[in-house]
Amino acid sequence: MTSLDKPTEDTQADEARAVTEAALFEAFGGVRGMVETVLPGLLFVTIFTINKDLHWSAIAALAVSLLLVVVRLVMRDTVKHAFSGVFGVAFGVVFAMMTGNAKDFYLPGMLYTLGLALAYIVTTLCGVPLLGLILGPVFKENLSWRTRNPGRKKAYAKASWAWGLILLAKCAILFPLYWWANTAQLGWVLVALKIPPFLLAVWLTWVFLAKAPAPIDVFAEMEAEEKAEKERAATAEAEPSGARHRREA
Repeated sequence: MTSLDKPTEDTQADEARAVTEAALFEAFGGVRGMVETVLPGLLFVTIFTINKDLHWSAIAALAVSLLLVVVRLVMRDTVKHAFSGVFGVAFGVVFAMMTGNAKDFYLPGMLYTLGLALAYIVTTLCGVPLLGLILGPVFKENLSWRTRNPGRKKAYAKASWAWGLILLAKCAILFPLYWWANTAQLGWVLVALKIPPFLLAVWLTWVFLAKAPAPIDVFAEMEAEEKAEKERAATAEAEPSGARHRREA
């Protein structure tokens, strides 16, 4: 390795890490997405701890979820994270109202977490890690990592295992509390477990992907192929007919 090689490699590694960070930020919503995830549940458990009123707690949680969507719409920002929060809170509110048990406000989200954990593990065992399906379009590689980039597939598998096991560990804490603890205790533990496991999973994902081979930009490949095809067609049209016939013959 010459003295000029190492700076180039370091620069490429820095660029790969920057691209990975930006993609993870976009895919998982960043700081704002985390706030939108935590705030409704935090408001619910705070109000319920104070007055033990299921209806007011549920209405407040749903109202703040809708407000977050409105704010994003006004700012013309992406609403996918805020909308997912609204649906999650709405399911929790409906479930709790139907059963009359305030703890059931958290049950749909807990079941979703369990299902997501199993999805990460099962898809990885099947050779199609879920994280690759999620991040492939973000990195503009789609499914090219499955057959053309084995190092990247391995990184997606490691990251998916990390997500699955972390979420399973979270469920192992929450489901016993659902049966044994009261609503306030369950709610505060759930709020406390919103961010740390998520950050750990995102950090591990960043570590695995930053060390993986660069993604194959299939969109750039398609654009290059389309451009080459147009150039060939233009050359064929510009070529004199006699010369074209002689070349074909």
